[in-house]
Amino acid sequence: MPTSEQQPSTVEDSPRRAGVEALLSRARVEVLPATFVLVGMRHADWARLLENPELSPRPDVPFMLLRDAHEVTLLCEEEDWLAMRHAARDARVERGFRLVTLDVELAWDVVGFLARVTEILAAAGVSVGALSAFSRDHLLIKQDELATALRALGGHVEELC
Repeated sequence: MPTSEQQPSTVEDSPRRAGVEALLSRARVEVLPATFVLVGMRHADWARLLENPELSPRPDVPFMLLRDAHEVTLLCEEEDWLAMRHAARDARVERGFRLVTLDVELAWDVVGFLARVTEILAAAGVSVGALSAFSRDHLLIKQDELATALRALGGHVEELC
């Protein structure tokens, strides 16, 4: 518990902020060429898709899956969704995303990296969905906001790819 003379540290006023800025300055921002779809579906629809391997995302392209108590969420390339959508007709679908990779390896004890990135994008008026892989963060950004996002990030990162 901080005493009355001590203030709780924040990412903004701590050495961590400098560490986050250093990480961000080493990041390469990569935009995958494909258009992605975010799909929310019932568990039963996902089970039906699993029964037929031809209705699964291709194994050699990026995709992400999260099953929680409420739904199954699938992020996949538009091409894969078009091949499986008939088997999940009641799915909720958001289209037109680009997958942006922040290519800098992050340890799990890094604090504030994604907060800083989303702060920069929020200041530019860009809506994002954040995804974390084991060692890198990724962003879902709508195609029509991609140029704005890249301009906003450009002065903070090592390279835009």
